[in-house]
Amino acid sequence: MTPPIAPRPVRILILASKLGYQTRAFTDAAKKLNLEIFFGTDRCHKLEDPWSDGALALHFENPESAAAEVATQMAAKRPDAILALGDRPTATAAYAARAFGILANSPESVEICRNKLRQRETLRRANLPVPDFFDFAMSENLEFVLARAKFPCVLKPLSLSASQGVIRANDESEFREAVLRIRALLESPEIQVQREPNLDRILVETYIPGREVAIEGLLTEGTFRAMAIFDKPDPLAGPYFEETIYVTPSRLPESEQRALIDCAARSVAALGLVTGPIHAEFRINEKGPWVIEIAPRPIGGLCARALRFGDEKISLEELILRQALRMPGGNLDREKAAAGVMMIPVPKSGIFERVEGQSDGEKISGIESIIITARQHDYIAAWPEGNSYLGFIFARADTPEEAEAALRESHATLSFALTPRLPVKHPVTGRLS
Repeated sequence: MTPPIAPRPVRILILASKLGYQTRAFTDAAKKLNLEIFFGTDRCHKLEDPWSDGALALHFENPESAAAEVATQMAAKRPDAILALGDRPTATAAYAARAFGILANSPESVEICRNKLRQRETLRRANLPVPDFFDFAMSENLEFVLARAKFPCVLKPLSLSASQGVIRANDESEFREAVLRIRALLESPEIQVQREPNLDRILVETYIPGREVAIEGLLTEGTFRAMAIFDKPDPLAGPYFEETIYVTPSRLPESEQRALIDCAARSVAALGLVTGPIHAEFRINEKGPWVIEIAPRPIGGLCARALRFGDEKISLEELILRQALRMPGGNLDREKAAAGVMMIPVPKSGIFERVEGQSDGEKISGIESIIITARQHDYIAAWPEGNSYLGFIFARADTPEEAEAALRESHATLSFALTPRLPVKHPVTGRLS
């Protein structure tokens, strides 16, 4: 008698930065669901499995080639779904999904989202509310560029994330200074090694006043579902835009929340996105919502820990896996309790030595945990050059007001020791950094 053939394991491939915070959470969720999980990262391909995790070494700056490498390496272990964490791997994930015949966002739609200028152009053609904008090459005569600027405005690189390099300018002097600072950032070895496209161009947008919010959503066959609206209670008026507190549920009026969700749904449709997680950023004022950015990926860092779903209070990572694999439970609602996360801001650039007061901060009523992600003796850059936080504080309470208050009280107990490193003069700007 022929023995029964064992069923093939369900496989998930996750593409992420080698330093991504979220990979462990997805690994835990995959194990809980009995999935076989594989990773592809942007680690050095010349080192043979330096972390002993079997991850593929990929070059996300060339997504089509990286996807071809994925297709070759995983031909015998075809994944059932592919997810991208962070912005850089999204295009590779789309091309790889196409190679395997997996339902995913098209490479074209994802490439549009990866380029801030192309996203703005696409949304404007669809008559969606975006700021006035133009872009310019850093080699252009700045006098001609200034003639096009309307103040206040916001300058930003075309492809970086986490508000890195985003600067508000209120006049010509600040505009010139912002250009020099962004140019120094884009020409730095840390950015150049990423080989991102368009590192010689800058986007200029009219500054939009108002409250800023984020929406975490899921797309299923083109239908958008908002899982959470996060208020950002700290004013993000510049000159830099380091984010701090996210709190949900939103305290905005129901009419404004409906307008935001409708704007998000129309935006993802205009961009051609059809499936998977969506992280969307908006400003809202007396004229309604304004699209800041739409990203076909989950919320970054450890912020997803603020969200739990259903009676079992499953994680966002598990929910995303269930949705991607069409498993039951992919449409659960967020728990009723209020939740918040503080991305611990970087007060100044320096070498991280230690944190004090963490045990006191964790004793504050409503605080679930404080997680310090900065590594001791690593250099941490403040915004606008930086894009990495010192850590995260998580709170849960009966109301969003209580969650926000707990985060602020907990943060006030923390003290970070950051020592300066020897300054280095930039060869173009002469700025010391």
